[in-house]
Amino acid sequence: MEGRRRWEDMEVDCLAHIFRRLSLEDLTLRVPFVCKAWVRAAMDPLCWRSLNLRDLDFMPWSNFTKTFTAQYALRRFSFSGFLKLAVARSHGGAVELKFPLPFGASFRDLVYASHECPRLKSLALPNLLRADEPQIPELVGKWKELETLEMESKPSSFSEMVREISLNCDSFSGLRMWGSIKKKDVSAIADCLPRIKHLSLSKSYIPKEQLVEIINGCRELETLRVNKCIGFEADEEVVRRASGIKTFEHEGCKLFDESDCDMDECDPLYVHEEMAPSARSGASAPRCAASASRGGAPVRVSRDASFPSAARRGVGCPSSSPACGWTFSG
Repeated sequence: MEGRRRWEDMEVDCLAHIFRRLSLEDLTLRVPFVCKAWVRAAMDPLCWRSLNLRDLDFMPWSNFTKTFTAQYALRRFSFSGFLKLAVARSHGGAVELKFPLPFGASFRDLVYASHECPRLKSLALPNLLRADEPQIPELVGKWKELETLEMESKPSSFSEMVREISLNCDSFSGLRMWGSIKKKDVSAIADCLPRIKHLSLSKSYIPKEQLVEIINGCRELETLRVNKCIGFEADEEVVRRASGIKTFEHEGCKLFDESDCDMDECDPLYVHEEMAPSARSGASAPRCAASASRGGAPVRVSRDASFPSAARRGVGCPSSSPACGWTFSG
């Protein structure tokens, strides 16, 4: 109809403000194939400030990778190549980066992001090899504007990483991870991040003494989530000490796991030293070690029924899962 404006006639800036709300899948597979005006708008760095790669399926057989490979006439799909495309279109302006969990990302990709995305405020790390974990603190310390950090498991260099955050990230306010929370980890949080506002340790092993130390040491906490943890029960003392925290979630916590083994001897997030070489080479997987016997000789067996199957694979639960209960609201 004459007189009606067409979408392609809209100002590019207006289109960009609309497209910034679209997913990366839409920005790469749909919008650019409509018209030239939409291509120009989709290339605006404003559309690439939030790089949530966890919304995409990077498995080789997924519809996304097959469609992307076909539409861009590639010989094969590469996660590193896709990351470089998204980062290049952000022109260094990305403020959020969430790496995929089960497949694709490597430590080299994280290093690349540390150089090309200097303005990140929110970062979700990929699952990394244990051999790469000692280098995490140096990389995280490069993001001077970092405010929130998510990790699907606690790295071996956790204390050093927290120290780097305290020295370099003045606006840091939120941490999410799970793992076996030791006394040295709690001391690092309380000493280096005393002004942290949002902390999620759900599905971790954390004794009551360590939990109380966090509550006492981080006086500005607004959100503390310790759902489905092992090592403590939310008794009257815990609830009383956490009364000043706006959101304190502790559903499903228990002192022991189903095995009812001694926690000093059986850490429910213990990592087998005897695990297969293929498992040792990947991201560390949580295990509850208990004693058994085979032919009269004591052996170590895995007993981790209290943790989800994804956690037992060392993957953790997706950040979008209600079980994680992770938001930075409040």
